Amino acid sequence: MNDLLNFILTQNAFRENRLPSLYSDFAIHRKTNPDGYAVNVAAWEQALMKAAKHGYLSSSHGQAVTPSKGATRKSDHLVLRADKSLLRDLEIREWGQPVALGAVFEEAMRNRLMVPLQVYKSDPACLQKPQWRLINPGVLNPWNVMSWGLKQLKGVVGVDESSPGLQAQEFVLVENLKEAAGGIVKQVMGKSPSDTDLVYSKESFVNEFGTILNHESELSETDFDVLLLYLSRDSGAIAYDGKTIKFRPSNDAPREITQQDSTVASIKALMTTMTKQIGNLEKKISELNSTAKAALHNKNRISALSAVRSKKLAERNLQQRLDTLVQLEEVYSKIEQATSQVEYIQVMEASTGVLRGLNAHIGGATRVEDVVDELRDEMSKVDEIGNIMDEAGPQIDEAELDEELEELESKEQQAKEEEEAEETRRKLAELDDLEQKVKEAARTTASEQSMESELEDRLSRMSVEETAGTATQ
Repeated sequence: MNDLLNFILTQNAFRENRLPSLYSDFAIHRKTNPDGYAVNVAAWEQALMKAAKHGYLSSSHGQAVTPSKGATRKSDHLVLRADKSLLRDLEIREWGQPVALGAVFEEAMRNRLMVPLQVYKSDPACLQKPQWRLINPGVLNPWNVMSWGLKQLKGVVGVDESSPGLQAQEFVLVENLKEAAGGIVKQVMGKSPSDTDLVYSKESFVNEFGTILNHESELSETDFDVLLLYLSRDSGAIAYDGKTIKFRPSNDAPREITQQDSTVASIKALMTTMTKQIGNLEKKISELNSTAKAALHNKNRISALSAVRSKKLAERNLQQRLDTLVQLEEVYSKIEQATSQVEYIQVMEASTGVLRGLNAHIGGATRVEDVVDELRDEMSKVDEIGNIMDEAGPQIDEAELDEELEELESKEQQAKEEEEAEETRRKLAELDDLEQKVKEAARTTASEQSMESELEDRLSRMSVEETAGTATQ
């Protein structure tokens, strides 16, 4: 059993008791049992898309790509090839091959979950969900032509409700495509990148986002072709010219790749290449050093000299690449600095224009001085009017005000003293109550002690009487 089938059989919808229905020709129940038909179609659609997302589909060229040692495998994640090899991969000994897979792909195309690869490349509108509207016969795009052809073919041949035959073709898995594109945009834009960070060469883009859907498998070349087409044409997230990629932080950003973008992408790609070469040379030097030591240990002077000579050459190459990498990093740093300066100057220019407009609206410093002088004159007039109105108003006796204030203070002091006296009476009452409770407790204790004394006396007399009676006997 292959990896694809193993993965699909682990899905909840592919429980053992569901396999007979899923592998049967359930297309004949499209009208008689539409709910069961829809459930089976959805189960196959989701299983195949999940299997592709996890890298369990063979490549669009018909064979899986075997990874090198320490590398992840490459497989199609965004494109599914529907042909007889897929049926063989899904075959189960008990139930054979899935008979209704052709109907599954037909429904997936109708709902735009899957789109034929060639149609997707030529028709930008093919990802749009179908609407309840008449198709304009003048719009002869590939999707409309294909849909019309399938309907006519059914009418001429007289196909019944059974599953259509599986046509060998490649489908774009729309949900996987949108998930991968969204993950890449989120990863790039979530770092608050500078303008230079938004630029990639195609090689660096492939290396950076190869495992965006699954860490154990990389996207295939076909996947990247579809993904770049979607990001540039359908979502508008990037500008792309076939070699250089630049993410667009907003819809106002240009869609063209400039010479500056291409240069930045080339420098970043060269820096990446140099870093890899440096790592390989360092590993080679370490291996040659070990080889020379082993040769000396075995008294093989010729092999030791050869290893040391190769080591010296590798060290020279390493130093050259280190120097080149330092120069590239310095150039890249200057480009970043210049880019930031350009942005700063642009902001300063825009700010200058804003201030110029505001100052023009104000009318300059002379107008401001005139306005301030006029404001002071008006404020002084208000003060003069206020003084005149105060003089014309009723005169208040200051002595009368002092007497009223003293009366208020006296009432306040009296209220405060009454409050303190009330608090004192309350505390005294609490003390009396506490004293009564103490006396009551003392009386209770004395009574208990008296009862205990009387009880002891009685017990003592009883003991004496019993002793006397015993002696008499």
